[in-house]
Amino acid sequence: MQRRFIGLMLAVPFLAASMAVVLVTARLGAGVTVATIFAVFGLSWFMALLVAATGRLMPTACVALGAASLGLAGFIAAAGGLASPLLVLALALPAEALFVGGTRRAAGFGFVGAIAAIILPSVLTSLLPVEAPAAWHWLFPVAWGLSWLPRMRGLKMSLGASDTVQEPAQLEDVIDAVVLRIGRNGEVLDASSQSRTLLKLAPELLSGTGLFDRVHLADRVAYLSALADMREGATLRRVELRMRLPRIDAAGAGGNHRPFALELMRAGEEIVALLRANDETVDLKDALATARESAAGADVAKGRFLAAVSHELRTPLNAIIGFSDMLLNEIFGGFKDPRQKEYVELVRDSGQHLLAVVTSILDVSRIESGAYSAQPEPFRFAEAVEMCQSMMRIQAETKHIKLTTQVQADAGEINADRRAVQQILINLTSNAIKFTPDGGAVSIGARRIGSRLHFWVSDTGIGIAEADLCNLGKPFMQIQNDYTRRFEGTGLGLSLVKGLVGLHDGTMSVESALGEGTKVTISLPVDGPKGSASKPTVLPIAHPPKTEKEVGLGSPLRKTA
Repeated sequence: MQRRFIGLMLAVPFLAASMAVVLVTARLGAGVTVATIFAVFGLSWFMALLVAATGRLMPTACVALGAASLGLAGFIAAAGGLASPLLVLALALPAEALFVGGTRRAAGFGFVGAIAAIILPSVLTSLLPVEAPAAWHWLFPVAWGLSWLPRMRGLKMSLGASDTVQEPAQLEDVIDAVVLRIGRNGEVLDASSQSRTLLKLAPELLSGTGLFDRVHLADRVAYLSALADMREGATLRRVELRMRLPRIDAAGAGGNHRPFALELMRAGEEIVALLRANDETVDLKDALATARESAAGADVAKGRFLAAVSHELRTPLNAIIGFSDMLLNEIFGGFKDPRQKEYVELVRDSGQHLLAVVTSILDVSRIESGAYSAQPEPFRFAEAVEMCQSMMRIQAETKHIKLTTQVQADAGEINADRRAVQQILINLTSNAIKFTPDGGAVSIGARRIGSRLHFWVSDTGIGIAEADLCNLGKPFMQIQNDYTRRFEGTGLGLSLVKGLVGLHDGTMSVESALGEGTKVTISLPVDGPKGSASKPTVLPIAHPPKTEKEVGLGSPLRKTA
């Protein structure tokens, strides 16, 4: 329809200009004639470009029909009124409207315009200088009639195409699918009777835009894209879409969309489509959804198991550590053999180590499940750094490591969970001391940038290779090399840090160079997290990333090697 309208708007000005030269020049002068010609060409071509650019035909077509009625009435009045041969051109309005729109409604609009073009000349003859009708005025209706010769050929080809294909009836007997013949404009020309079985629809209900109207809104883009590919020369396209079917009963409300597979194939100038039921794909998707739910349930069960085991282990471990301390302090008497005290000390140290591991597992599990309850409160960040430094000083002095702080005065207060922030500092500092050789240095620093507090722990330790950065922050993962194998650990420290940082809407970045040291920087909002502090944080599982850019700790991670 748009193509026919644009062609009509490009051709009509030439006929209108010829009539203006003959009928207007002698009465209103050359200036009015030139203005009339320019107005006709400008308006017609502008409307053609408007439809081509916007794709909205109806508003522009109505304006064009009104302008044509008014212009034709003026020409009829100038040529002698209702006695002029130009009156025959009134038939052009409904004929051209039917040619463009192809519907009775369009022809009806054209008849309204024709009636207006017949009535208006009686009014305009009193305003315009007119002449007596001339026989040669028949040239204009004849010229319009001759324009139908090339157009009738195209109409006959499109009308005769519906009687040329007999193959769908043969295909119905072989395949369980609806066979569709689709024109280049996307309209369905013919549908096989199999639609009564598969779609519960009569074939004629799919003709024209009937098929498109029943495609689910979310699948129409894919359907139109496949048709566009076929028009551009593709030989085969397959689309999965959902079709709206008639409701069989009241219970089917909301569930009358069923999945189908549409295969488009080229057959000369037309497109042959096979529409099949796609229940197998739906079954596979349902099975995949069930498998995902099972996996999620297993993950929840794992978290509950870890939490339960951790709780059960903490009680006997506290007893072991407590009684070991009593024995070491010789409350109930001294040891007869010095080795007894040494063994009791080993029992206590092992119990404390195991209790720390159990506590870390419990904290990670609580963070993953969203059960970790953070309690933000304002406190001076320097106090948390001082507490961490006092706890880690003995461990640093044992390895002759220089432990320093660089907390700037503008650090001030931060609204966060004090225990969580102290845990972050302790874990990062403990790791830095653990993986720094004797005689090295570890530094804790902090400064405020805008509305966020940036603090970091840097060391002069062994560093981390770029290939190993992808494993940072994953539970139970440790960077393994000849140096780190000498130290015990579960790989939960940095994972716990990552979870605590995520609870505070913070970010974490790691800068490291192999053999030169590591710097871990944390950024937290000074005013506390915007959302709930107890929202669940999902920790990453241990599998390699697809690309280096995907390396992360759940929050933005910047890596430098």
